Order: sequence, then C-alpha cells, then structure tokens
Amino acid sequence: MIHFPVAALLGLVAVDVAYLMSRDPFWARAGLWLAGVGAAGGWIASLAGLVDLVTVAPVRRLVTGWCHAVIAVMMLSLASMNWLLRFGDDQALVIPWGLYVSLLTAAMIALAAYLGGRLVYEHAVGVDTEE
Repeated sequence: MIHFPVAALLGLVAVDVAYLMSRDPFWARAGLWLAGVGAAGGWIASLAGLVDLVTVAPVRRLVTGWCHAVIAVMMLSLASMNWLLRFGDDQALVIPWGLYVSLLTAAMIALAAYLGGRLVYEHAVGVDTEE
C-alpha cells in the first residue's frame, strides 16, 4: 500500500528540480498530480498502520511503532500541505516553497522507512513466525 505514495512523493523532488531548471509548466502540473497521489495514497495506507497500532498489543508497546506513526503523520501532513500549495496555481509556489517541502517530506520518508524497517526486521511486526 505504501509503494505508490512513496514513489510519488520521492518523484516529486525530481519533478520540482526539473521545474527549477527548465521552468516548463509541464513539470509544475506533474508535481501537482504527484503531490496529490502521494498525499491521498499515503493517508489511505496510513489507515492500515493505524489499525495495526491500535489493535495489536505488542505493537502498541513498542516505542519504535509510536515514533514511526508520529513521523508518518507529520510527513503526510507536509505532503498534504505541499499539494495545497500547488492546487490553486500549480506554478506559483513551486519555487521555493514546493521544493523545500518536497525535500523535507523526502527526508521524513527516509526516517519513517528506517523505523518501519526496524519494526519488521528487529521486532518482527507483520511477520509470521509460526512454523
């Protein structure tokens, strides 16, 4: 569930840089769509994470799980703000604010991915350990 939103939000950085270099309106329009797909898809995917966090007692006891959830909500809030920045006029705020928010969102994706990896590989969250 998270692959498409993550790809969209990371691709948004490249699209913003392409717009910065060329000022071609195509890249601004592509950025609007990538920001929207990334934010909306991320919120949908976060519902599955919320269900895990609330319903699985061992996950609720993990500090890593709570940190992952908080970082993910902050990242999705930034992604949503980035989409709203572009919504009315897809070119007006791309430079500098859209690019700054895209870079910050990408950094938070990396942190959330690291914490998610720790949940899976160190704590076996979502892993069937029964033989």
